Order: sequence, then C-alpha cells, then structure tokens
Amino acid sequence: MTATPTPIPSPTPSPTQDSTRESTRESSPSRAPSDAHAPSDSRAAAPSDDPQSSERPAGRRPSRTAPASQDRSRRPLAALAARRGALLPLGIAAVLLIPLAVAFPGAGSWPAALAVDLSGPLGRAGDWIIEHRDSHPLFLYFFGHLSNAIVVSVRVVYVLLLAAGWTGVTALAALVAWRLAGIRLALTCAAAFAACGLLGMWVPTMQTLALMVVAVAASVVLGALLGLASGLSPRADRALRPVLDTMQILPAFAYLLPMVLVFGIGVPAAVLATVVYAAPPMARLTALGLRDADPGVMEAAASLGATGRQRLLTARLPLARRQILLGVNQAIMTGLSMAVIASVIGAGGLGDRVYQALASVDVGAALAAGIPIVLLAVVMDRTVDAAGRRIGATPVPGGEQHLLRRVFAGWYGRLLTLLAAVAVAVAGRIAGSSLWPEAWTVPLAGPVNSAVAWMTDHLYSGVPLVGGTADWAARFTGWILDPLRGALQASPWWLLLLLACALALLAGTWRTALTAVLALGAIGVLGVWETSLDTLSQVLAAVAVTLVLGFAIAVGAARSARAERLLRPVLDVCQTLPQFVYLIPVVALFGVGRAPAAAAAVVYALPAVVRITVQGLREVDPAVVESARSLGATRTQLLRQVQLPLARPALLLAVNQAVVLVLAVVIIGGLVGGGALGYDVVLGLAQGDLATGLVAGAAIVCLGLLLDRLTQPAKEA
Repeated sequence: MTATPTPIPSPTPSPTQDSTRESTRESSPSRAPSDAHAPSDSRAAAPSDDPQSSERPAGRRPSRTAPASQDRSRRPLAALAARRGALLPLGIAAVLLIPLAVAFPGAGSWPAALAVDLSGPLGRAGDWIIEHRDSHPLFLYFFGHLSNAIVVSVRVVYVLLLAAGWTGVTALAALVAWRLAGIRLALTCAAAFAACGLLGMWVPTMQTLALMVVAVAASVVLGALLGLASGLSPRADRALRPVLDTMQILPAFAYLLPMVLVFGIGVPAAVLATVVYAAPPMARLTALGLRDADPGVMEAAASLGATGRQRLLTARLPLARRQILLGVNQAIMTGLSMAVIASVIGAGGLGDRVYQALASVDVGAALAAGIPIVLLAVVMDRTVDAAGRRIGATPVPGGEQHLLRRVFAGWYGRLLTLLAAVAVAVAGRIAGSSLWPEAWTVPLAGPVNSAVAWMTDHLYSGVPLVGGTADWAARFTGWILDPLRGALQASPWWLLLLLACALALLAGTWRTALTAVLALGAIGVLGVWETSLDTLSQVLAAVAVTLVLGFAIAVGAARSARAERLLRPVLDVCQTLPQFVYLIPVVALFGVGRAPAAAAAVVYALPAVVRITVQGLREVDPAVVESARSLGATRTQLLRQVQLPLARPALLLAVNQAVVLVLAVVIIGGLVGGGALGYDVVLGLAQGDLATGLVAGAAIVCLGLLLDRLTQPAKEA
C-alpha cells in the first residue's frame, strides 16, 4: 500500500554577510524563509510498521492534500497570534505614556520636569580632573607611567623608520608583500611608498605609521583578550555585548574629550583613543571565530583527553585564525581612520595636514595628505588579506616553486627578508638619502586648487536649466531637511515614543521595542531633545539618499561583472579615505551648512551599501533564478519577486551599515556647519567642556542604539 507523502520544505540559502567594512560589527546570522522553493522530488514518508495499517477499511481514501490544507488553515491563526503579541506591548506603552502626556502637556518639546541637568556634576568632575592631573597618585603613578610608555614606544618606532630611510622601508614592505602574495602586491607596496615620497609627505607618513604600529598592536592585544573572554564564556559575552555596541556607536570625537582631560593634548591621548576605537571589531571577530569552531573537531580533541587549554591552543584558535586575521584587518582600517581624526588633539602626521587643510578649505593640500592615507590603508589591507589567504592553503611542492621562492621559504626566508631590507637601508644611508629627496617631489596642491576654483566658478551657481551646486544644497535644505526637522520637532514627544515602539515591534520583539523606547526617552532626559531630532532629521534624509543610490548602483553591478570590476577600485578608495577629506570637496562645491554634511555622509556610506547589496544579490541560489527565467520572468520580475526577497538579510544589513556610517559623518559635519549634536561635541572638545561634549556623546549613543535596533530585527527576532 502506498504511503501518504509528507511535504518537506527545503531551506532557502541564506546570503553571507559582507566581510569588509561591516565586519568591523558582529550580528547574528539572519534566517531566510524556509517554506519556499521545495524540490519536486521530496522524499515520501516511510511505510508504517503497524499491522493494522494493511487492514484499513475500504472507503474514501484520505486526501493527499490534507496536510497542506491544515498548514494553510494554521497560518491565519499564527498571524493573528503574532499581531496580538505585538499589540500587547504597544498597548502597555500607550497606557504608560498617555497619562504622562496629560500630566506634562506640550506641543513638541520634551517636558522640562522630566529632564536632568548634568552640566553641574560633569563640569565639577572635569574641573577636578584638571586640578589634580599633576598631583593625584592615580595620575602620577598610573596614567603618568602609561603616558610615558606610549610616548617612548611611538618614539622608538619613529626613530627606527627614519633610520631605515625611504629605501629600507620601501624594500621591507615590498619583500614582505612578495613573500605573501607575489610580485604584483610587491610592486603595489613599492609604488605606494614611492607615491608618498613624490607627494612630499614622507615624514608625515612615517609619523602616522609609527603611531599606527603602536596603536594597532595594542588594540589587537586588547581586542583579542576581550574576544577570548566573550568567545569562551556566554556570561562574559552578555556582559561585553552592550559595552562593545556602545563603543562602536559612540562618535570618534566623543572619545577624544575624556582622553584630553586625562592625558592632555598630545600623542598619548591620540594613541589611547585609537586603541579604544579599534579594539571592538577585533574583539567581535575573535569571539565569532571561537564560537564558530567546528564542533566535530572540538569533540574529537576532547575525546582524546585534551585539557581546556590544549583544546584552545591546538584546536579552537587554529580554526579561528581567519576570523582573527579579519579582525586585525578591521582594527587596522578603523585605527587609521581614528588616527586621522586624532590629529585635532596633537597626533601629528598626515591627519594634522588634513585638519589644517580643512581649516583653510585647501582642497589641494588635503588631497596631497589624503592620498598617502589611502595608500597606507590599501597596502595594509592587501597585506593582511594575503596573509589570511595563505592560512589553510595547500602548500606548493618545493620542486614546482621558483628558485627565489625556495630560497625565501621557511624561517630562514624570514631572516633573509629582514637581512635584505637592512642591506638596502644601509646602502641608502651610505648614499646619503635617508629622507626622500626634495628634488623628487611633485607639487599637487596648485593644480588641484585651480581645478576646484574652476569648478566652483562654473558649477556653484548659474548653470543653465539645472542651476548649480549651491542651488541644489539650498533646495535639499529647504525641501527636505527643514520640513523633516520641523515635523519631528513639532510632533508630541509621547507620539514619537509610541512611533518608535510600533516600528520596533514591527522589526523585532518586545525587547527591541523596550530598547528603542528607553533609548529615545534617555535623549529627552539628557535635555537635548530638539538638538537630537535635528541630527535625526539629517541622518534620515542622508540614509534615504544613500539607500536609493546604493541599491540602484548595486543592482547594475550585480547584473554586470564588468561594471563590478570597474566599481571595485573606486569603492576601495572611498572606503579607506578619511572622513575629513570628504568634507573639503563638498564644502568647496556646496558651501557650509547641513547639506554638505549630508552629502559627505552619503558618499562615505555608499560603498558599504553597494558592496553588501551586490554580495547578497550574487549569492541568491542560481537554481532558483534559472527556474524563474524558465517560467518566463522578465528581468524586473526576477529582481522584485526572486532576488530582492531572497537577499533580504543582506539588504537589512546594508540599511544598518548605512545608518551607522551616516551617523558618524553627520556628527563630524558639525565642523562645517552641520550643527545639532555634532556641533555640541566639537564645541565640547574645543573648549574642554566635559558636560557639553559627554551629554551630546551620550545622546548620539542613544540615537545610534535606537536606529541600530530598528534596522537589525534578526538580532532580536
């Protein structure tokens, strides 16, 4: 007798998240729908062993579609239960907020009775730190020694780089790249360091490189220790997760103010701010690699009697090497970005040149200092990536290797690499060319400033039909930013809390809603309600523009491999360029105000959105795409009904990254007239006002936490 077939749904492949700039942030793997695209050859249920099954009475046979019909009948009930589960927390929020709205009426501003003034306590704390910085034992015997150790470390690395000269540094970078990836990367490294010298930026490049070596080494050690604790202990993971979330959302300027108060202006404050800013990506990726270790390998190691330490050193850490190297890569990229921003507190190097150019709106000088930063980032990124690809790769037999490869293989190859670099450095010193010769420099600032002046004269205003960039900025401000800010600030505070609760319930669970409501309420309690809504309006407008442009570009790149190859170097440069450099051309083209800050945020966040979306679209199951094509689906139908739904987790990740990156640049936009919370942070840093800077920084953290939870439903669902 034939058994009744049981329909078995097959899981839809889940797209993998982008491993570049986003990986600077850990999120739980999203699940794609599991009830679509079931294969036609689903397995039938096994025949029953019950002897009574062969004596079933004659009559109407049971319908084969009964399980499917029962499943369809259960779906409305499940949807109704989900709606009730969402309405209950929303009703509770309404019951709690409406009496508060009646007790504290107001058009749109947060009630003053519900706000807490922290300026007094924070101001007194800042004054106490300044008064006791030179006399208190904590500063003398802990922070003082830490500061001296940082200064000595950076000084030693800088002296070694200068002693090696441009020939030794270039030779060492090229030889290391050649051993890891071959001649192409070696030539790239040599050309990058040569370009730094040609632009007349050799000494600032060495200053930035010395600071980077010390800061990245410390951030890797700190991040690895935090990652070990988080990856091996669920309790430590729960304790560290909110701390790491806060550290990644907090704007870069907010790190600088407490460091300046404790250590003063100089290299120690810049290094420690860079360490704190770059450690979270390393910690997250290390923990992720440790938790994702193959359970079969770990069980085999345990069955062989290995202790916990032996399993960690011989199994778990080797399996997590790729993720750890990715964490090192992200620490380098975030550290370089922070090292540039830290120039405002005396870090020196290339960042100081960029900051000076920003103060005088000198686009040529900013570009001359920005290009070496990009080249440093590209060289470090490619080198670490090449080291990661070598892990686990099948070694090439010695007989098939080139003679030089065989000579430079193994531990003696590393020694030969170092000796060869030392020999080149000594030859350069003998030739009397330790620093890059002035005669070999190429002036770049003059031609670039001339081109910018021409663009400003011809594109700023008066362009027929389309107007000019100044007109675009005015329209964007008048038609989008001002109405959006006005609508948010005029809305009752309790209505915005209810709206945040409703959106969070649609995105996730009641925990998401509780986090969103508490984060938005904390902004009001801090007393920066209207300023925060101004920042929120800029973020929302910039994110909308970023997503429209990013999704459109990504769809085109996903359909054309040639377009993706052309976009790749552009995206690489845009992702490594420091945030300051984005501000200068937009100020030259659009003037000063909120529109230039939003434009810089769009350009800064666009590469991450494009990369993540392209990867999500390309990783949709080819069999599903081919099936849709065989059924006659057009390209538009294929995109809307197949690719975009299956790439939904990647799209949500792209939205999340757009929010985080746009918020970071909108805050820095306070330097060019963006106002709002960014201006408060910059003002607190410039005047040493701990109260203003930290309150604005805390409000930015709450705003970022709100937007993050609304765009990461998979984490809570």
